[in-house]
Amino acid sequence: MKALVCVGPNEVRIEERENPKAGPGEVLLRIRRVGVCGTDFHIFTGKQPFFSYPRLIGHELAGEVVDAPFDSGFRANEIVTVNPYLPCGDCVACRRERPNCCMRVSVLGVHADGGMTEYLAVPAEAVIPVPGLTLDQAAMVEFLAIGAHAVRRAQIEGGARVLVTGAGPIGIGCAMFARIAGAGSVTLLDTSATRLSKAAGSFGFDSCVIAGPDASAELAQITNGEMFDYVFDATGSAAAMNAGLANVAHAGTYVLVGLCLDNLTFADPEFHKRETTLLASRNALHADFEHVIESIRNGAIPTDLILTHRANLADLAEGFPALLAEHETVLKAVVTI
Repeated sequence: MKALVCVGPNEVRIEERENPKAGPGEVLLRIRRVGVCGTDFHIFTGKQPFFSYPRLIGHELAGEVVDAPFDSGFRANEIVTVNPYLPCGDCVACRRERPNCCMRVSVLGVHADGGMTEYLAVPAEAVIPVPGLTLDQAAMVEFLAIGAHAVRRAQIEGGARVLVTGAGPIGIGCAMFARIAGAGSVTLLDTSATRLSKAAGSFGFDSCVIAGPDASAELAQITNGEMFDYVFDATGSAAAMNAGLANVAHAGTYVLVGLCLDNLTFADPEFHKRETTLLASRNALHADFEHVIESIRNGAIPTDLILTHRANLADLAEGFPALLAEHETVLKAVVTI
């Protein structure tokens, strides 16, 4: 079978590998669609902190069941997605039913070989049915679950003012699920006018602000000087994450969804006087996947507007750098296998 392998920074290639066989308790999938995400771009550019080369990438997966254990409930040719966060099941996080932040979590496409290939065997408990969804939609469930999980962590109060910094796919997901959760208004902040134009035109968020010298005054004006009840950072930029505290209202919540390699530094007086609630949000739980699937099914998530680019596996070794170069216009690229 063909597989897309990142062999080192800025180098990917198509390799021929043996077809996998399902082991005990595993489901064999024929992979049909794979989403390309920021993690894949970070891997390609050498900026993923939890990674070693070479690695078969890809973790936003949609496939068809080829073979499954008799008692799994899965049937041949059924369309499914995959929860790519494989927990140890024994650590303190797993015992607390938080396998998304398992001490020894193995993420497909990061710690273990992923699904940018023709066939993949995964534990049955990682396979999630997606009744009523297309293959394209099934490939978008995982990245949307990141935003759904962050919003669920925040426990947004109805009518709240929400700011999302970073209008890429994760940020858009956070903004959409904040709206579904009952936010009174959702504002997006980004350095790219192109991304913000897409967010406003396609998804109808309340306001979009370009990051820069005038942004603080504009954000203050939007909130009558009180700033935002909930701020989600989806940039992965240490500078943006450090600066984001200033946008949090007193008694507000700051959720760090993006991941960076650097240390973060806040002014403690500013952090303390707000009595800020600071949250990290990592990966997603099964319940978040289910929430996303239902939200797509009921039309709350316009997946046709999210999918902006397509590619074929055979062309991706040469086409991957081009997708990276078009990052301002690529919201979600989906690879057909």
